[in-house]
Amino acid sequence: MIYTVTCNPALDYILDVPEFQIGVTNRTVAEKLLPGGKGINVSLVLKNLGLESRALGFAAGFTGEEILRRIREMGLSEEFIRLPRGFSRINVKLRSIDGTELNGRGPAVDPESLGAFYEKLSRLTEGDILVLSGSLPEGLLDTAYGDCMRLVREKGVRVILDASGKALERAITERPFLVKPNIHELGALFGRKLSGPEETALYARRLQNLGPENVLVSMGGEGAVLAAADGRLYRCPAPEGKLINSVGAGDSMVAGFLCGFLETGDYVHAFRMGVAAGSASAFSPELATGKEIRELYPRVTCNLL
Repeated sequence: MIYTVTCNPALDYILDVPEFQIGVTNRTVAEKLLPGGKGINVSLVLKNLGLESRALGFAAGFTGEEILRRIREMGLSEEFIRLPRGFSRINVKLRSIDGTELNGRGPAVDPESLGAFYEKLSRLTEGDILVLSGSLPEGLLDTAYGDCMRLVREKGVRVILDASGKALERAITERPFLVKPNIHELGALFGRKLSGPEETALYARRLQNLGPENVLVSMGGEGAVLAAADGRLYRCPAPEGKLINSVGAGDSMVAGFLCGFLETGDYVHAFRMGVAAGSASAFSPELATGKEIRELYPRVTCNLL
């Protein structure tokens, strides 16, 4: 079973305000309300690709119940911990103003709820896959993802980590199967501003040497690079297409890579599937369908660096 973790989910309130002005009343021309969170996005794209998963995390209050109602309505299985206080955050996204966002803080996770979450993780068994992604809410230390990985390490569980900053830095020595920073997050780890696939690949290898088996780095319009467990460095340029919405593209890349790897065990196929999924979501108003991903796959090329 694949388990995805979203510690700080949200209701994403997406607004189109073509001529937004400060200090006056603005009116939308379109709006949408969606369940948000990196792990939830991974589960949705996995479902679109025909793979079952179970979504885990924390939810609170009326907003939390609405998030969970919506993901169940989308066909996902969930085992979220309901927090006794607070409410899950609402993120406001002004889609027509260069991707401007206002993200809420979310509720604090109390010790009892954290213990219940760890108890769920302790039930994972050999062959399961755990996807840890996104920001950590109040009440969880930067070591939380590393703690999760130590809890399942001896069970033969593969772990995929998509985090940034201290949460990533504190967890990479636990040898996750895959980490997926973007180029800016990778550069921040080493105190550098990276540019181009060659330099990015060099630092992907440096990160790999710290513990992860595979390092997949997204580079937006420049595609992605992969430092693979087979010892090779690969690059996939981004396929041509019109960028419509970049939200969830990185999560889609994680889902595509995982799907591809489970299909064949081949890193090149997994990498191409990851880039196809990430690009297909970027070229779509919402997360990509399985059909969109499969149709884009033949246009994704992979080269050794």
